[in-house]
Amino acid sequence: MIKKNVLWVLLAGIGALALIIGIWQGGYQDTLQKAVRICLECIGIG
Repeated sequence: MIKKNVLWVLLAGIGALALIIGIWQGGYQDTLQKAVRICLECIGIG
C-alpha cells in the first residue's frame, strides 16, 4: 500500500513538473491557438 502511494506521488510530481516546464516555455499559447482554430472550423466560421 505504501509503495502505491509513493509511486502515485512520484508520478504526480513528474506530471506537475512537466506542466510547469511547458507553461514556462510558452507551449500553452500554441495549444490555445490550435484549439480556437479547431472550434471555429467546427462551427463553420474559420
